[in-house]
This record gives sequence, structure tokens and C-alpha cells, in this order.
Amino acid sequence: MTATTRNDTPVAIEGGGVELRMRDVGGDMTVAFARLPQGTDMAPLLTGQPDGLCQCPHWGYLLKGRLKMRTASGDEIYEAGEAFYWAPGHAPQALEDCEYVDFSPTKEFNEVIDHVKAHMS
Repeated sequence: MTATTRNDTPVAIEGGGVELRMRDVGGDMTVAFARLPQGTDMAPLLTGQPDGLCQCPHWGYLLKGRLKMRTASGDEIYEAGEAFYWAPGHAPQALEDCEYVDFSPTKEFNEVIDHVKAHMS
């Protein structure tokens, strides 16, 4: 079994107030600790993905803030204190400063993160 804290989890993406820390926790799953400042829109970094949306599923908990999740079937709003499941086909936008923790299949998550990093440079 594996356990980690936010501070012990390596930074995978950092810049413009965005911070994403990721660690494989076993069972082909990765935990991510995310911070998105108000106004962060991940859609431009997902250009080139199918439908321009993240194709990895995520299960997690929004610790702080409000987040709009754009999907092909319409927008959904998530607020602090809510547990969530984000199916493949989404793009987040921070309506307020947000912090969340999520769990995702490692292979699919790494593919999306590699794509995002390539579009950040």
C-alpha cells in the first residue's frame, strides 16, 4: 500500500499560480493534488485532444473554490465540499481559487499531462 501527502508529492506542472502534484499510488492509479487560481481555463492546453477535452476519468474531492467543468453535454458547476466523478470528455475552468485532490488511471492521466506540458511550452 502507498500513502502520500501533498507536500511529499512531486510537482508535475507549475506556473501562473497553477500547481499539479502527482504520484502513482498503486493499483494503476495516480493521486493528484491540484491548485488552480481563479480564471484558470485548461481548455487551450487540451487543444488536439479528442473534442479538445481531457479524456481521462477522475474521482476526487473539491477542497476549496468553485469550478466549471465544460463537457460535450453542457457545463457543470462543482463547489468546495463536493466529491466528484469527472468522466472522460471535460475541460475545467476555475471560477474561484480552487484546490482539489483526485484519483485517476495512471496511464490515461500521464498521456493527458504529457499533452498539457507540451502545450505549455
